Amino acid sequence: MIELRLHKDVYVGAAVDAAMKQFGRYARLTAREEASHWVVQIEAATPARARTVAGELGNAALGGSAKARPAVQP
Repeated sequence: MIELRLHKDVYVGAAVDAAMKQFGRYARLTAREEASHWVVQIEAATPARARTVAGELGNAALGGSAKARPAVQP
């Protein structure tokens, strides 16, 4: 099992949820909310698949979070 800890200052909850829906068919995903983090546990058929799903889920959640936040002007 792999556990991702996604800091709430960086990751938007809706983006984490969307990424979990996107990759839920490849592994068993469970999530919980802590004070400063979204925590996603990933269980897959093989350790390699769990690592792949963890990386892709994290990337998707980060991309979705970036799109959800307003652009910062210099």
